Amino acid sequence: MDFKTEFKPLTVQPQEIESKSFEIITEELGEHPFTPEQYPVVQRIIHASADFELGRNIVFHPRAIEAGIAAILGGKKIVADVQMVQVGISKPRIQKFGGSVDVYISDPDVMEEAKRLNTTRAIISMRKAVREAEGGIYAIGNAPTALLELIRMVKEGEAKPDLIIGMPVGFVSAAESKDELRKLDIPFITNLGRKGGSTVVVAAVNALAVMAEKKA
Repeated sequence: MDFKTEFKPLTVQPQEIESKSFEIITEELGEHPFTPEQYPVVQRIIHASADFELGRNIVFHPRAIEAGIAAILGGKKIVADVQMVQVGISKPRIQKFGGSVDVYISDPDVMEEAKRLNTTRAIISMRKAVREAEGGIYAIGNAPTALLELIRMVKEGEAKPDLIIGMPVGFVSAAESKDELRKLDIPFITNLGRKGGSTVVVAAVNALAVMAEKKA
């Protein structure tokens, strides 16, 4: 059977598609409270999610953009809570400056320790990450328990990340973990409510990587 459609795409060129999408986002978002430095992150988050409500609810620590760019240019490690975040981040841009994107949640020692302590692998993976990464960017889009554990370690002086991008999605502890993150006086990017996810966190990291590349 021959299926036909009258719809024709405006363009099939990837760069043109992205540019046109950004134009539409800027037009439809209208007035907003974000600084020129923050807006590229919001723009890419909306581009990745097609969710303007989510975009409007992004919250930045005043030093978030500066800290994120500096960490990437300094070759700091990016720690992802799950493989979906790791896979989505543009590694060539990170590796160009000597950095890496790492995830520990499926490491055998993490799984064994989580089972022994009867806790989540996400919690144990954050503990391992803090031992192996000096500073760095923590990109958490899936596991609220990972974000809450990282916040605990920051409060207790065990962890000193350069930036936390904490936007886990879900119905159990997701919104609450972000509420706790906003209380910290260290650089963070987060959002209000239950929305979020791996794709959103990836978009934020990639936006920072593009800005770092331009600044290099």
